[in-house]
Amino acid sequence: MRKFAVLAVTALLSLPAFAHDYTAGSLKIDHPWSRAMPANSPTAAVFMSINNLGKQDDKLLSASSPQAGKVELHTHLHDNGVMRMREVSGGVALPAASNTKLVPGGLHIMLMEVKKQAKAGEKFPLELNFEKAGKVQVEIKVEDGAPAAHVHP
Repeated sequence: MRKFAVLAVTALLSLPAFAHDYTAGSLKIDHPWSRAMPANSPTAAVFMSINNLGKQDDKLLSASSPQAGKVELHTHLHDNGVMRMREVSGGVALPAASNTKLVPGGLHIMLMEVKKQAKAGEKFPLELNFEKAGKVQVEIKVEDGAPAAHVHP
């Protein structure tokens, strides 16, 4: 039992080391990540959670990265039984007092003309441009598959 308690305390103390989130005005950007990129892949996607803690709506207008020649905001649409990706025109709405998730199979940031395929464990920069919160630099963690669930103390 004592070993379990020591293990549990050690795990809890290490959580902040794995957490990576950013704050911009009333926005909290949580765990921006991307999957490891297959060799020669010209595209990649970035995912994260954006929690608008404020009383005013905001909007993610665009993103950019030296990792890609072109970056777009995308969503998946069901079109006559086929899932299709489409660019989001006008940006991604971030309603006040809500959490917007950019996830596989849903809203995401699409990197095109990828200059270097990132491997698991690597990181690369991404700049997010918000209507009210302005520009925010984040670091994207490259992971194998979906990231493990994480908890912020």
